[in-house]
Amino acid sequence: MRLAHLGNRGGSDVRLCVVVDELAAFVDELVDDAPADLQELIERGDSESASIEAAAREAAPRSELWHPVSELRHESAVLRPPVILAIGANYAAHSAELALKVEKAATVFALWPNSLTAHESITTWPEELSNEVDYEAELGVIIGRPAHNVRVADALDYVFGYTVVNDITARNLQFSEAQWSRCKSFDGFTPTGPVVVTADQIADPQDLWLSTTVDGRLLQDASTSGMVRSVAELIAFLSISTTLQPGTLISTGSPGGAGYSRTPPVFLHDGSRVTVSCSGIGSLTTHCRVI
Repeated sequence: MRLAHLGNRGGSDVRLCVVVDELAAFVDELVDDAPADLQELIERGDSESASIEAAAREAAPRSELWHPVSELRHESAVLRPPVILAIGANYAAHSAELALKVEKAATVFALWPNSLTAHESITTWPEELSNEVDYEAELGVIIGRPAHNVRVADALDYVFGYTVVNDITARNLQFSEAQWSRCKSFDGFTPTGPVVVTADQIADPQDLWLSTTVDGRLLQDASTSGMVRSVAELIAFLSISTTLQPGTLISTGSPGGAGYSRTPPVFLHDGSRVTVSCSGIGSLTTHCRVI
């Protein structure tokens, strides 16, 4: 099942939707007592997801319930996560190009919820704060049930679904401060979407393809098989010290091809259009404005 938060263009209300091909049905029109958003759906458990998926199948012939996604407005694919955990230096090529050491343990930091934004959103930042803003295509993992001290072999059983994340980064701040949260948590610096794909639709999260295109130029193009630590290994590692709560978003790191490392560097600027994509999930576009 593919899920999204969508609303009418020009309106303020955003509702949870099931997306099939290029059409979307509002969940509150499919089932009674519908969850308001993805977080509530996850918290209600697997039976709720199964009921919604069944209702969507039954509603397939009813054209009045299905709306072209192109006519709707996206909100972040993940809303109200308990925490957003990001993994640094999780692809050898990206670590090398940024001159980062691949540590024995995963590099973990938090992203702030104000940074979440949607597919086709406009992300704005002040030029005096950074003129070295970079892109990072990442696979996002959403936890489906409490995970504590889980084994690597069992870790994927705790995944609700997957999404695409653009981990936008102010490089000048990243390399001038001792922590990485602020440089990656400007308002709108964590676009997610366009959808969340439930785990049953992704046979192997290490067999997906990530890419980034900036203003029509392909700059990242790599497989998730290149992760230093797999999705299962990351979940197991994080769950040793912390119970991962349902709805937790884990951004699993970016492959090589960052703009910072290029000669000359390629940074996002006023008017840039950046699209990060992941096979099996979709493409997430962000429009940049510098003020």
